[in-house]
Amino acid sequence: MKVMRLLSSLKHDESERGIFHLGRALVKNGHTSIIISSADEDNDLVKRLKRDGNHYHQLQMNKKSWLSLLQVASLRHLIEKYEPDIIHAHSRTPAWILHLALRRVRVKRLPKLVSTMYGFYPINKYSQALLNVDTLITVSDSVTNYLKNRLRREDCAPKVIKRIYRGIDTRRYPYRHNPSVYWLRHTFAEYPELEHKKWLVFPTIIGNQYGQEWLIDILGNLQEQFPNIHVIIMDDDYKDGDVAHEDFRQRTNTLGLAERITYVGCKRNDMREWLSAANIVMALANEPESIGINALQAIHLGTPVIGWDQAAFSEILQPLYPQGLVKKYNANALCKAVRNQLESVTRPEMTNKFTMREMIIKTLAVYQDLYDTALAEEQSEIDAAAVKKIKKHLKPAASITIDKAETENNDTLASTELSQKKLSKTSDLSKEADT
Repeated sequence: MKVMRLLSSLKHDESERGIFHLGRALVKNGHTSIIISSADEDNDLVKRLKRDGNHYHQLQMNKKSWLSLLQVASLRHLIEKYEPDIIHAHSRTPAWILHLALRRVRVKRLPKLVSTMYGFYPINKYSQALLNVDTLITVSDSVTNYLKNRLRREDCAPKVIKRIYRGIDTRRYPYRHNPSVYWLRHTFAEYPELEHKKWLVFPTIIGNQYGQEWLIDILGNLQEQFPNIHVIIMDDDYKDGDVAHEDFRQRTNTLGLAERITYVGCKRNDMREWLSAANIVMALANEPESIGINALQAIHLGTPVIGWDQAAFSEILQPLYPQGLVKKYNANALCKAVRNQLESVTRPEMTNKFTMREMIIKTLAVYQDLYDTALAEEQSEIDAAAVKKIKKHLKPAASITIDKAETENNDTLASTELSQKKLSKTSDLSKEADT
């Protein structure tokens, strides 16, 4: 089985999409994995893909860029070269390029198409390319319900919708992982204000949709009861021209909370250490989350997570850590949940749900089902052509048989008429003799 996957980029795909793990699994099971993205050939992530046995090709399919349409001919050439059985589009721009490339492609058998819907995308013309596939994968029940509620045109609906949760690599995020002494010493040297504090880690950047304003309610209400409470934000301490960032900074300065907040930057490769060292990880997005990858990572590490009871956070926390769920957009309930956790620590239990292994098994099953369907359809076409050919050869033979039967029938009729004439003539002679 040959599987081709199309991505706009590789930068944020490792944790959410399992690109590397899925490619490794395909190769390990004897399949061919082809990955097409905009990353340069000398990129470290690309080198990792090649090392795992994937075939990699660079095509500039950047999101929402008209220049990406220039790659249609190049993609068509790659499809004709590899003749993949399955093509998986991971975002909308590559999906459009794929559909345009397939219009004039010359292959023995057209590939089966798969796409993944990673968020609550608006169901418009731009999203139709994701829907016009054989199987569409959604990353949570929330996205599935959203999609079904908004599909209005049956002709653009996918044939099958399959929900497959994003998974965590449990080897990279082992339960109750502890940061190294070296990491802790380096962190305290860089941020001395964090030593001997209760860490509330906000594992995302500041933005209107991420809910950083709820941190002000938590600090304002709990700082007297917990004087060592401290918020850690995974964002830079200053962003020029960022209105949401500037508004948050001004509010915290005005309320005297700035000294209780530390910004550690957004471009870090030690997220696992911050999540495992945290006392609580906060999941406070104002808009529904489709994946909630940071909350999921924290749960697998055994770190308590407190988040709104909505969308992906609800789907993750309900089975794994229900005490972390808070009635959405309720400041009193949020502060109460944080207070309870700081007073009596209760950690999530070890789980085998939402794992990378489970995600890969289900995704490979989707590929295999489509591949088997393609083979069955091809065999059906071969059988139909064979039957048609047999019927075509049987038709002349049947005509010859019919013509021969008609000839024999005519001969019989002629013989019968001749016999009747002879009998009639004999009868007449007999009558004359009697006379």
